[in-house]
Amino acid sequence: MTAYLLRRILLLIPLMFGITLITFTVIHMAPGEPVEMQMAMNPKVGKEARERLQKFYGLDKPLHVQYVTWVKQLAQFDFGRSFSSDNRPVLDKIKERLPVTLSLNIVALVIEFGLAIPIGVLAAVHRNTLLDKGITVFVFLGFAVPTFWLALLLMYLFGVKLNWLPISGMHTLGYEAYGWFGQLLDLAKHLVMPILVASFGSLAGVSRYMRSAMLQVIEQDYITTARAKGLSERVVIWKHALRNALLPLITLVGFSLPGLIGGSVIFETIFSIPGMGQLFYQGVMARDYPVVMGILVIGAFLTLLGNLLADISYALADPRIRQQ
Repeated sequence: MTAYLLRRILLLIPLMFGITLITFTVIHMAPGEPVEMQMAMNPKVGKEARERLQKFYGLDKPLHVQYVTWVKQLAQFDFGRSFSSDNRPVLDKIKERLPVTLSLNIVALVIEFGLAIPIGVLAAVHRNTLLDKGITVFVFLGFAVPTFWLALLLMYLFGVKLNWLPISGMHTLGYEAYGWFGQLLDLAKHLVMPILVASFGSLAGVSRYMRSAMLQVIEQDYITTARAKGLSERVVIWKHALRNALLPLITLVGFSLPGLIGGSVIFETIFSIPGMGQLFYQGVMARDYPVVMGILVIGAFLTLLGNLLADISYALADPRIRQQ
C-alpha cells in the first residue's frame, strides 16, 4: 500500500507542472493583453505609458522567463499581485472569496448526494415502472437544461414575477439592523436559487449513475441469497445492496472536489455572489493573469487530489488494486 501511494503522489508533480505550463501558455496567447484592457477606455495614453505598464507587470519579458518567475513565486506560495487597479496580492483576494464559494458548494454537494442516492435506488428497485420513467424524464431535463438558462428562469419567476426571493447578492441592504434570526433568514432567501442551480444538473447525473450501480448489485447472487434467508426487502436493498452500490460513487465524490471552487463561475456571476467563480470571471475578462492562474492552480490541485483520494479509496476497498 505504501509503495502504491508513493507512486501516485510522485506522479502528481509532473502532472502539475504540465497543467500549469499549458494553462500559462494558453492564457497568454488569448487575444487582448492586460495593458490593452486597462488603456482601452483612455485613447490618449501614449506608447511610453504602455511600455512602463508592461515592464511593471513583467510582460516585457519572454514567455518562458515569465513562466519560470511565476513558478518560483508559486514555490513560495506566492501567487503574485493582481493586475487590477488595487494591485493587491492574489492570495488575499482568494482568501476573501474562498469561504463563500466553499460554503455554497458544500451545501449543494450535500443536497446533491443526499437526494441523488435515494432517487437512484428507488429508480433501480422500481425499474420500468411509472416512477422509474418519471425519474428518467427528470434526469434528461437535468442534463438538457443549461445552467445559465435555469438561473435566469428562476430569477424571472421567483424574483420578478412572484417577488418571493432576491435575485442578486447575499444580503439585503441594511441587513445589519436585523436580529440574528433575521440575518439568517435573509441569507437563506438569497442562497435558495444559487444552491438550487448549483445542485440541479449534478443531481440528475449522480442519480442516474446510482441507478446503474444499483441495478448491477441487485442482480448479484448474494442479493438473491439474502432474500432467500427471509430478510425483509428493506434490509436487502438499503443495507446489503446499497453498501456495495456506493463504491462506484467514490470516483464521483473525488471529482466533486475541484467543483467546490471552480464549478460556480456561472451562477456566482449571474447572481452577483462575491465568490471564487465571480473573481475568476472578472479576472478572465480583465486579462488579470495572476488571478486567473492562481484560481486555476487551486482547481488543478484539487482535481489531482480528488483523483488521488479516489484511487486510495479504491485501493482500500479492493486489495487487488494495491498489487498493481
